[in-house]
Amino acid sequence: MLSSLFTTALCAFLLPANATEQHELQIEVGKQLYFDRNLSKNRTQSCATCHAPEHGFVDARGSKLKGAVSLGDDGLSFGDRSAPTASYANQIPDFHLRQDGQYVGGQFWDGRETDLKGQAGGPPLNPIEMGMPDISSIISRLQENPFYINSFKTLYGDDIFNKPGNAYQALTISIATFEQTDFFSPFDSKYDLYLKGKYELTEKEDLGMTLFFSEQFTNCNQCHQLSKRQTSPKEVFSDYTYHNIGVPVNTAVREHNKTPNKYVDQGLFNHPEVDNPDTIGKFKVPTLRNIAVTAPYMHNGVFKELKTVIDFYNKYNSKNKKRQISPETNLPWAEPEIEQNISLKELESGPALDDKRISALVAFLKILTDQRYEHMIQP
Repeated sequence: MLSSLFTTALCAFLLPANATEQHELQIEVGKQLYFDRNLSKNRTQSCATCHAPEHGFVDARGSKLKGAVSLGDDGLSFGDRSAPTASYANQIPDFHLRQDGQYVGGQFWDGRETDLKGQAGGPPLNPIEMGMPDISSIISRLQENPFYINSFKTLYGDDIFNKPGNAYQALTISIATFEQTDFFSPFDSKYDLYLKGKYELTEKEDLGMTLFFSEQFTNCNQCHQLSKRQTSPKEVFSDYTYHNIGVPVNTAVREHNKTPNKYVDQGLFNHPEVDNPDTIGKFKVPTLRNIAVTAPYMHNGVFKELKTVIDFYNKYNSKNKKRQISPETNLPWAEPEIEQNISLKELESGPALDDKRISALVAFLKILTDQRYEHMIQP
């Protein structure tokens, strides 16, 4: 992370009379960096490879693992977790511990980076992602491009390249500035239009919305609602807390990666600042914005269909044996990867849902899709 002194020094370059032009340049630099494949070892990947703007900011590349996890720059390596959408990531608060003892916010599934700047600095140096060996190598790649040389000096000072660490922090700030723009969070879905009186819900969508926001008929909004006021403008559909909901292992991923059988993904407990065993197995609640076009689902991409996710939640409340069968495997739901710390209080609240209500919830979730992705929604 940046020292406060260096952060202040960098920000000082954004405060002259032409501050607007400086900010626009910083956004443009961040945009160029976001799409620049030269920042990976073999020059095959950029931020946009795994967070593609045309695909809801997730990894839509076809692979033998069907998008559950991402292929690295070496063309061989796969991770163990899915690439979370970068859409609306600019709405996530910095990682912190609330007064009630709940961890909130942060980037990545385990919040290990506090903010967007920290997140931007991770993938280029990750050996199974973009694979660059060190910061100096990345800065050398930057200096191959005259646009970066001139822009970095304009924004961050003529001596910015004298210390690779400072230049790398400037890179992360630039990318984060681009990610703060409305390009990542337009709030222009049918739901947003409905709130403005410009879209009329169908009967099914209306029922789904009623169910979603109801504390009597579903438990959805216990974790997937930030504002306590129903139908609040710019609702992000996550409170960014952490929960273990009993997600099973993605066996296809583990088998392909030849992951040792004893390995378990401990989620939030992996965060370098977290040592409370009550956090083992917990992952950050994701936004539901663009959820209909960002499959597969869960932190490990184990479920292919949105309806399956709702069926999975429903198994906690239903006594019906049919609800204890995964529709994707036609077998009983697999056991949780980590059985401790499951949020049963939240998961077991509310009644079981019938097919009509599950279908209505899916219909509602589909209208949380940004306009540019509506053509991707499956009928």
